[in-house]
This record gives sequence, C-alpha cells and structure tokens, in this order.
Amino acid sequence: MSNTDADTGRLPVAKTYKLYIGGKFPRTESGRANALRNSAGDVIANVCRASRKDLRSAVVAARAASPGWSSASAYLRGQILYRIAEMLEGRARQFHEELEREGVSAAVAVDEVSQTIDRLIHYAGWADKYVQVLSSINPVASSHFNFSVPEPTGVVGIVAPSAPGLLGLVSMLAPVIAGGNCVVALAPERHPLSSMSFAEVLHASDVPAGVVNLLTGQVEELLPHLAKHMDVNGLLIADATAEQAAEAQRDGAENIKRVIDVTGVDWSAADAEGVYHIASMQETKTTWHPIAN
Repeated sequence: MSNTDADTGRLPVAKTYKLYIGGKFPRTESGRANALRNSAGDVIANVCRASRKDLRSAVVAARAASPGWSSASAYLRGQILYRIAEMLEGRARQFHEELEREGVSAAVAVDEVSQTIDRLIHYAGWADKYVQVLSSINPVASSHFNFSVPEPTGVVGIVAPSAPGLLGLVSMLAPVIAGGNCVVALAPERHPLSSMSFAEVLHASDVPAGVVNLLTGQVEELLPHLAKHMDVNGLLIADATAEQAAEAQRDGAENIKRVIDVTGVDWSAADAEGVYHIASMQETKTTWHPIAN
C-alpha cells in the first residue's frame, strides 16, 4: 500500500504505538499487535496487545512510584497537572488529527481536546484544596481531638471508556493522580491512538516515571487480571459489560479492592468533574489525640 506524500515524494514514517510503563515505551513482551481500522476498513495503525506480564510490570512500576508521588506536596502535583495541560495545548493539532482518524468529526475533535485541557486545569486547581474540603473535625464524648483526613488509596486500575477516547481517559485519570495515587490504565480498546499519544505528553510533563502507566489491549483479557491483582488497591471501570463488571467486583473482594463502575457517564457534562471524583479513590484516616481536661 503506497502512502507517498504528494509534497515531498517520500514515504512517511508510520508511527508505532507502544505501551507506556515506568516512564518508558516498551513493546509488549508477547510480540502481539492489533490492527486498528477506520470506518472504511482501512488499517490506520498497529497497536500493541498487552499481556498479563505487561500488566504485572505496570503494577510493579506504579507501586515503586507510589511512595514518592503520595508524599509529594499538593502544590507540586497541581503544577505537574497544569504542565500536562500546557503540553497538550501545544500539541492540540496532532490530537485533532488522531481523533479524526478514529472517526470523530473535526468539530467534535476540537471540542474534545479543548475540554480535556480544561479538565486537567480543573484538577490542577483542586490538587491543593481537596484535603481541606474532605477533611473534618469530629465531635466526640471524650477528652480528645478527633479528626479525619483523606489519604491516597495507592495503585488504581482504570479501564477507560471507548468514547470519548481522550476526554474519558483523562477525566478518570486526572482526579486519581491529583489525589496522590498511581495508575495502571487500559486505553480504549477501539480508540487507543489519542490515549497512547497522551502518554508522550505525560512523558514530557514532569510526571515521575511509574505514576501513570498506559496499556493497550483487550478488556476481556486484562480486566480480570487487574481486578485480581493483590497489589492494585482500587479499580475504575468505564468500558466493560455488566458481566465483566460484576466479575471484577467479585475478584476485587479478595483484597477488599474498591471497584467502581462508571460505565455510561457523560464525560462532557459538568458533573463529570469535581472534588468527589478525587474522593472516590481516597481512604479516610481518623486520628484521636488526647487533650487535657
């Protein structure tokens, strides 16, 4: 198949969409790839089909990054989220084109990228404020101060929605990392291009290696392993059948994993963002401190 550029007379270099694990872009260890086709049936890209071993490697990377990211200052996390938005703004045209290649209209692609940038800025603003909103001082019938504060859950698995591919992924990912968690995310199975290019944005945005790990592959194959993994502390699901989601709930019970099914959420709606999306992957720590009578 010839795709010679009419202006330069040369064959363009076809982009290879790899995985993003531990701040690097490895190929899947299985050597498998899926051909991604457009609505006309033409192959527009080949993307890696991640294996169980790739998923385990991603969890290891996320766990290793967790202590540093969870202890980073809220100000720093907010600055990094803002930097991601800046970098995405600078590459907006590329993301418009990729979304169009996946079948999105030009107008919708422009709107989706704009909303994605705004969502990142939204959570950059919340990064140093959510603790104050979600914390509390509790009245107790004893001579103690009793107060509750949110803390990161740890390593969170994400199964991103098929549409909107970019906005859906970022809407799920941004509040999780704003809250100090690390992520192993499965990109949309049918629309993975913009998600994996987003990994390049993360890589150039001061996000520490391992904080976000992105895989491409099949939900049917990888979701059960993500749900059963004993070192994954939470799971957000947006692209699974009712049966798959129910099975993930059962599998997650083995390590008391919090499993939240957000399938069907309108990611462009106002209620698709906010402090309670951060709270969904926070644990509440309550401290008792004695005081003198």
